[in-house]
Amino acid sequence: MGMGWTKRRGPLVCAVAAASLAVAVYARADYSVPAGPFARTAPCSDVVARLPETLMGRGRDDVDGAGAAGWGDRAVVLRCGVEPLAPTIDTCVNVNGFDWVLDDAGVERDGAWVFTTYGREPAVEVAFAGGSRPAGDALVALNDALGGLARKTRCLSTSDT
Repeated sequence: MGMGWTKRRGPLVCAVAAASLAVAVYARADYSVPAGPFARTAPCSDVVARLPETLMGRGRDDVDGAGAAGWGDRAVVLRCGVEPLAPTIDTCVNVNGFDWVLDDAGVERDGAWVFTTYGREPAVEVAFAGGSRPAGDALVALNDALGGLARKTRCLSTSDT
């Protein structure tokens, strides 16, 4: 009986190794997204679970990274759990009750449009790759997934001060 097992173990080990390799190859993410410091929280898990499968006509990517999602092969990348923004003079837009701050310097530097929620915790960052000008519809679609994030403050205009 011991001899029979020894003779079969080689092919069995090879078959298990081949199956494991096949699973590893097919389970690979398209790319990795660095996790924000608060990405592994329940609110971020809820946000990612509620995100749309398509955004701006682009399908959702398979990304590796806590609190992260992407669409259109990195055309749009979202990270939940980034550091909340301090008060800033960067452009702030209100999209259906959600304040989003545009990284003005980033647009000038590399053409990427990066918006971060303002006054919500945890904060969410959405990057639109250079050449992929953001559409207001995209932020509206993302707002639906962010509905559970508590509003702590809001952007103020000069007339508010």
